[in-house]
Amino acid sequence: MVIEEIIVVEGRDDTAAVKKSVDAITIETHGYGITEETWRLIEKAAGTKGIIIFTDPDSAGERIRKRIKERFPRAGEAFLSRDDAEKGGDIGIENAAPEAIREALRKARSTVRAQGSPPPFTMDDLIKAGLVGQADSSKARKDLGKLLGIGYSNGKAFLGKLNSFGINKESFFKALEEIK
Repeated sequence: MVIEEIIVVEGRDDTAAVKKSVDAITIETHGYGITEETWRLIEKAAGTKGIIIFTDPDSAGERIRKRIKERFPRAGEAFLSRDDAEKGGDIGIENAAPEAIREALRKARSTVRAQGSPPPFTMDDLIKAGLVGQADSSKARKDLGKLLGIGYSNGKAFLGKLNSFGINKESFFKALEEIK
């Protein structure tokens, strides 16, 4: 599987795991302290081939993802579940099986909804679907996020992802049926 976009990862172990799984070029952030040189590389990649942000499914990875997304709002994003990225208590892309990495990159999404257009989903939709306000809502969001390729989030962030990544109602309800 060849990935045309440049994949932005956290470190060299992530690069090794990605390259073992797909044919791709990566840029490593080396954690949260992204240097100006690395920012320039990411900017060049975003302006030419495009980028996919692929960080660990932990709080540090989410902070790095958010920082990159602030500068490059149209960047693609790939998500691994914590289950797929966990090995011996350590969470990271480097722990994932090649097929999990390929699946995450296959499902990579970028922001497609134009600013100012009405969002297709509301919090009421999530409540009716049992994705917020229920005892098992967290697990349902986790399972649905994995199936849709948008990762796990709390209810508010999950709603934002559904609306930002262009998930349509048909795909949403089909995936919801699969997890029930």
